[in-house]
Amino acid sequence: MSSVLVAQTITGTVTDAQSNEPLAGANIIQLNTGNGVSADNNGEFSLTLQDGESSKIKVTFVGFKSKIIDTAERDEELTITLVSNTINSNEVFVKALRVDEASPMAFDNVSRTDIEEKNLGQDMPYMMSSSPSVTTTSDAGAGVGYTGMRIRGVDQARINVTINGIPLNDAESHGVYWVDIPDLASSVENIQIQRGVGTSTNGAAAFGATVNVQTSQMKNEAYGKVNTGLGSFNTQKANVMLGSGLMDNGWQFEGRLSKITSDGYIDRASSDLKSFYLSAAKHGERSLLRADVFSGKEKTYHAWNGVPESEVESGNRTYNSAGTGKPGEPYENQTDNYQQDHYQLHYFYELADNWNVNASLHYTYGRGYYEEYKADQKFDEYSIDSIQFPDTTISSSDLVRRKWLDNHFYGTVFSTSYESDVWSLTLGGGYNEYDGDHFGEVVWAEYAGNTDVENRYYDNNGFKTDFNTYLKGQYYVTEDLTLYADAQIRNVTYEFLGKDRIKDQNGNYNVVDVRQEDKLTFLNPKAGLTYNKGNHRAYLSFSVANKEPTREEYVDSTPESRPKYETLYDWEAGYKGSFNRFFVGANLYYMDYKNQLILTGEINDTGSAIRQNVDDSYRAGIELQAGVEILEGLEWNGNATFSKNKIKEYEQFTQVLKYINGELKAVGTKSRGVFKDTDISFSPNFIGNSKLRFQQAGFSAVLNTKYVSRQYLDNTQAKSRSIDPYFVNDLRIGYSWEEVPMVENIEANFVVNNIFNEMYENKGYVWDYVSAETNDYNYYNYYYPQAGRNFMLQLSFTF
Repeated sequence: MSSVLVAQTITGTVTDAQSNEPLAGANIIQLNTGNGVSADNNGEFSLTLQDGESSKIKVTFVGFKSKIIDTAERDEELTITLVSNTINSNEVFVKALRVDEASPMAFDNVSRTDIEEKNLGQDMPYMMSSSPSVTTTSDAGAGVGYTGMRIRGVDQARINVTINGIPLNDAESHGVYWVDIPDLASSVENIQIQRGVGTSTNGAAAFGATVNVQTSQMKNEAYGKVNTGLGSFNTQKANVMLGSGLMDNGWQFEGRLSKITSDGYIDRASSDLKSFYLSAAKHGERSLLRADVFSGKEKTYHAWNGVPESEVESGNRTYNSAGTGKPGEPYENQTDNYQQDHYQLHYFYELADNWNVNASLHYTYGRGYYEEYKADQKFDEYSIDSIQFPDTTISSSDLVRRKWLDNHFYGTVFSTSYESDVWSLTLGGGYNEYDGDHFGEVVWAEYAGNTDVENRYYDNNGFKTDFNTYLKGQYYVTEDLTLYADAQIRNVTYEFLGKDRIKDQNGNYNVVDVRQEDKLTFLNPKAGLTYNKGNHRAYLSFSVANKEPTREEYVDSTPESRPKYETLYDWEAGYKGSFNRFFVGANLYYMDYKNQLILTGEINDTGSAIRQNVDDSYRAGIELQAGVEILEGLEWNGNATFSKNKIKEYEQFTQVLKYINGELKAVGTKSRGVFKDTDISFSPNFIGNSKLRFQQAGFSAVLNTKYVSRQYLDNTQAKSRSIDPYFVNDLRIGYSWEEVPMVENIEANFVVNNIFNEMYENKGYVWDYVSAETNDYNYYNYYYPQAGRNFMLQLSFTF
């Protein structure tokens, strides 16, 4: 339709979309001209359009989103509603758990811009890889599939993760499995990482850091976006994103559909990942109702065995032993299959300008299995009777088994916040339940005996409740000095099928399966001071956290050998200063652990390897940050962590193995000595990141550099059982075209990871034993090699 018209007079009314009140003084301007009028006290206007000019008008009012309307062939009086800029957004649902410059915590915010620069198919840990004290890992070697992260050397099972305030950590293992929600990064607005204990939150205790994820903010204007990418190892990514914008009735809708596939750097480490994200929000005058539904389905070939050190040294860095128990070609369906659905319903209401409440309901349903070929398995381990023949008995067989999880996690979280001129208070908490079934099936056997296909050879349930409530407040002692206090009470109850030692009628003790229950109550206080003056910020804090054992530690022990809960005392102190063209910052920390659980090599009274409580251990360090605007459009920022991560004293044990009837079996443990002031495994003494960024018009380039010092595979600080230091550089080049026919924007991003082709590993483990016959100590290292130079190209089209 032509945008040129003869002289036309249009009339209408401009009102507030939420209150329907007239917006007196609103400006109505004919697009691309100086022709315009202002609305009167009733919000009414009359404008005569200039001949031969655009039929479109632009309506603006201070504090409201502007609107463009095409008046061509519209004879009726216009009713125009504008939406306030100050409407409540998704941020209100995470505010109670987050910290700001007035809080005495060490934190880092990862913005939407930072995420988009890295979001070319790799998983969520890689979106945070440049943050202070962060290291990342990838089983498949290229960032797609099973990935992980550590912060200050602390693994994911000790990092509290929430999405919109809802706990993500598995209730039993405490782990976070990002592969279950692939391409989540495309629907994330920002991430806050609090290092150390951090502020009180929901879910698992933070023993190294908290990661708080906020999903998409929703755009006020309607949009559509298509991202397509391809890269090394046959990696392909595609997603479609749609948003309705904020409609006149206060509703917003947004959605995403994604698919990512990759062969992986490691042999047969393929990934087939699918996901979707849907969100709907209703804005009221003082309220916000929002529903988020997101789901992920993954199928990945096993890459979690790692690569034996001998293969790495011989140059066969991509060797994968998964499925090789099958004669001939490796078993082709040695895969992990899992789907996880998340449902979240949030409601926020502003009781007054300085008082609000919000509550959320959530439900997560996870189900799936991993399948594997196992050679020469004993029938009695699978509840299969031996097969009797006249001249022989068959008591073992090659078989294929599936180990299943079918779990439900549901509950509520809530908070209310009040602010006055000199103090603020937040009261919050949550109640969550976890109901998880664990069972195994034999789906094929060379010799099946009396079993049926998919007969369950084990089947048990774990049920856990987790209640917490917290009260946190800030008091402004002076205009520059703020006092912070925070206290949380957390109550955990866990029911499970575990082991116990029962005396029989002959007075002998036998280990049997029995139903057990454990109840724990924790008090987690926090306090600190913050000084803010101009562009300078300094703080000091002390925090306490307590953490219960994991499922394996409950199930594979008896009440007599069960480990104690762990306690962390965390001291933090820091400074940040912003100047004309640069900033500097430093954070000192001392994390003092009591009864920290670590692997010592010892086995418990059920014969299972255990993590043992260690009386005294600590992590201490300094985290440095700096940034500078070198020239207009050219900036650099970086961070470095120098740390000591020590166990003051502990005794290392190694299993004693002996061949019995041709099978290597554990017959005890042997002490390898007492180690003093030894490094905690997987805790590098130095982590450094550098980011050099150039931006000019539509062109941008970013060089990311990371260095990680030596990490030990066990707690003996032996170089022979360690991961070598590595130094990796990634280069991203992007260009954006703004004025393109049919689309609003086209953006191209090309990333070369590991541009100098560094051959490195970032994860591993050691398996060791003492021979009962020779008394020799033997150990075998396994590593997770990462890809050399590799690339990814992504094209994005915005409508």
